[in-house]
Amino acid sequence: MRVGLLGLGRIGAFHAATLAAHPLVDELIVADPVRTSPYGRPGDPFATDAVVIATPTSTHADLIMEACAGGVPVFCEKPVAGTVAATVEVLRACAGHRVQIGFQRRFDPGYVAGRRAVRGGELGELHRVHLVTADPAPPPAEFLPSSGGIFRDCHIHDFDILRWVTGREVVSVFARGANRGAAFFREAGDVDNSAALLTLDDGTLATLQGSRYNGGGYDVRMELAGTRRTQAVGLGPHAPLHTTEDLPGLGKPWPDFVARFETAYREEIDCFLTADTSPCSIADALEALYVAEAADLSLREGRPVEVAEVRQHA
Repeated sequence: MRVGLLGLGRIGAFHAATLAAHPLVDELIVADPVRTSPYGRPGDPFATDAVVIATPTSTHADLIMEACAGGVPVFCEKPVAGTVAATVEVLRACAGHRVQIGFQRRFDPGYVAGRRAVRGGELGELHRVHLVTADPAPPPAEFLPSSGGIFRDCHIHDFDILRWVTGREVVSVFARGANRGAAFFREAGDVDNSAALLTLDDGTLATLQGSRYNGGGYDVRMELAGTRRTQAVGLGPHAPLHTTEDLPGLGKPWPDFVARFETAYREEIDCFLTADTSPCSIADALEALYVAEAADLSLREGRPVEVAEVRQHA
């Protein structure tokens, strides 16, 4: 098949190499205003059999709708759009079209095993979940004003994987944040350290931690505590953890998200090219965004927020 790729930034370049090596891809058409790729040739990415979008967030909504209007299946990196209203608009415009959103953790072997353990009853009745997403270094200052804040940009992955692993919906969020690093976070109305308590629709409690300044290295984990046992995701040889007990030390931490989720990124693209249905739809992305919006509102107003409050104003 012929595949179009829009955007050749960091993740776009990775997708270009993955697509070019895929046995189903005969030709890769790339489009980027400033970059080129050795894996594809310039051309019209919509005159293809499938489109992959890895452009800046502000362009996602229009490009998804353009692809769907042309009847071309589309894969797009998260988010669908920058706001709930715009995401709802895309959802309505693209009803009936195959759109896969890039929440790559759904394809990570650890999270897949965690989901299987929860859904198969191996943990017993799930009572608690803990989520961590921490970056070793902050993004550039110029990225922040358009990022949507730490809960929309960073923790939306946690909100999506929480729904996917547990099969439950988040009903309320109480979020907090702190500014412990550069002033540009505060100046952009954002925080660089985050925490939240989330309540699921069956009463399960989930706690969340995040940081833009995790000195130990890139850290993404999930702990699932049930009545029979507790299972951890991401507690491997590259987890940036040290223990005071006399135990073997862990290895060198993952340098960044691309290295940590390399397998997952390849698997999600393979799924897009081979599956008939989307494993992560616009509707799924919207649900995660509702939670992110509730967390942001909670942070700003200093109170617990029901997700239904956000949903009813969509």
